[in-house]
Amino acid sequence: MKITIEKNAEAMLNDKLTTGQFLRVGVTEGGCAGLTYNAEIAKEMQDTENIIHTVGEIRIVADEQSLKYLDGLVIDYSDDLINGGLQFTNSNTETTCGCGQSFGLVGLPKIQDGKCNN
Repeated sequence: MKITIEKNAEAMLNDKLTTGQFLRVGVTEGGCAGLTYNAEIAKEMQDTENIIHTVGEIRIVADEQSLKYLDGLVIDYSDDLINGGLQFTNSNTETTCGCGQSFGLVGLPKIQDGKCNN
């Protein structure tokens, strides 16, 4: 699985994450293109989660359902007033909405009712 954390995101996460914390990344149904990324800083992993990427002290954790949507993920950070924060893009994106907040991926099933339909 290929995940890239850009320098701006790496610097921000190194500043914000405290000992034992990690970045939880997931994919849910939403937006006009079908899927959206969500992320939160957390300290306790769920039973269905695994560490999927590590850079230095930064750990990225995801659940089993989200894994297939995360290959090719690029995480960046912007401190812009509009659309600032963590930015998620994916090299496998087939479609995106006009604002860039949702996406669809080539060759992957759609999520419906919060569940991945294979």
